[in-house]
Amino acid sequence: MKNTVNNPADDDDTNKDAVSTLDSRFNQTLKSVQGLLKGRSFPGKVLLSRRTEPFDASSIHGSPRGEYGRTFSQNDAGPSEQEDDSVEEQSPKTDGNESNDYSASLSKSKPSPSPVNTPGDSQKTLLSARSTDTARVMKFKKELSAPTVTLENLRALAWNGVPSYMRPVVWRLLLGYAPPNSDRREGVLRRKRLEYLDCVAQYYDIPDTERSDDEINMLRQIQVDCPRTVPDVAFFQQPAVQKSLERILYTWAIRHPASGYVQGINDLVTPFLVVFLSEQLEGSIDTWSSLDLTEDKIADVEADCYWCLSKLLDGMQDHYTFAQPGIQRLVFKLRELVRRIDEPVSKHMEEHGLEFLQFAFRWFNCLLIREIPFSLVNRLWDTYLAEGDALPDFLVYIAASFVLTWSDKVHKLDFQEMVMFLQHLPTLNWGDQELEMVLSRAYMWHTMFNSCPSHLAS
Repeated sequence: MKNTVNNPADDDDTNKDAVSTLDSRFNQTLKSVQGLLKGRSFPGKVLLSRRTEPFDASSIHGSPRGEYGRTFSQNDAGPSEQEDDSVEEQSPKTDGNESNDYSASLSKSKPSPSPVNTPGDSQKTLLSARSTDTARVMKFKKELSAPTVTLENLRALAWNGVPSYMRPVVWRLLLGYAPPNSDRREGVLRRKRLEYLDCVAQYYDIPDTERSDDEINMLRQIQVDCPRTVPDVAFFQQPAVQKSLERILYTWAIRHPASGYVQGINDLVTPFLVVFLSEQLEGSIDTWSSLDLTEDKIADVEADCYWCLSKLLDGMQDHYTFAQPGIQRLVFKLRELVRRIDEPVSKHMEEHGLEFLQFAFRWFNCLLIREIPFSLVNRLWDTYLAEGDALPDFLVYIAASFVLTWSDKVHKLDFQEMVMFLQHLPTLNWGDQELEMVLSRAYMWHTMFNSCPSHLAS
């Protein structure tokens, strides 16, 4: 991976002007990491390289990514790149009915191939991407079809994104909800789903006269928050979906009295709801209807969401207890990390009296769900879940990479403008490439600083 960029002398004036607007601090970060990461590779295939095609200044949008192009990854390729019939025939076969059943379910759930329109001069790159991505899909299939899944291998694969039709199975495994042993998997899921139904009957399906005043107030707050959850996605406004969300949140809160319900947890259920519903509903979320689901399927989806939410929050309990000390700790670490990476921006914020709590608290409380297009959330959560118990620490680096995407912009704003900008970031038109760049920087900085905490000392 090249860490320095030298503009060719014969570049035209347009390219020179565009390149001059790029974030020089990010380039410096790449230089400083050159020796440190020598001989190592990023998780997945997020690679930075010089662009070979003419530079398009309109693609910058204030982001430090303009001078670099990313090699195709699993997220760039359409379904026709992710799967190939000829390779499917070579799928590794394992003994055991569970493995064979799983392979069959993958084949049934594969999305129908769709054509990918590419410029003529990109055909070789696209063919190379197809080969690479098909190989990644085969690695997923091999790992998931094994009698016992090796979670470390699965985490390494999932870090750079999971094929959408494999995501429900992968997420259950990464969170420890489904056991790695395929022989036990079906039985465990059946038992946990029945346990969830028992909890709903015990705690939710009761009259208010059997609830305490605190429980009634908590239920009312959940009922207020459910319609506000992902308001720009019509599916979440369907009454049956909001009722499922309400049952999951209330049951979780009653079973976790140390924190109870905290606003923001409602957002954390939505990725699980979408992923597990994708096993039951076809097409885009824009076409989904809860009327197409039986009560049994709704119950299974709710149970999976409940247990996965519980597993996720087990690793960050103090984020949602009184005063939320876990989130305050992450905000403090973020401030120190930004100071180390980009001192001019850090000083600018400090001189104008901007506190990181004023914008970063919501980022950590909702795990950035509200800050990016909802269509990118599942991809981001692939990396979250791949991090496992290390997720809280890595969140700090993702947040730093996120805020420093606009370091040049922030440096020019006064206090009020900074608050408004950082609370309403211009990510509406973001795609996979912007998100992958955020994750790439986060990984580099994590490698540089996480094992050297003295670098972050005041």
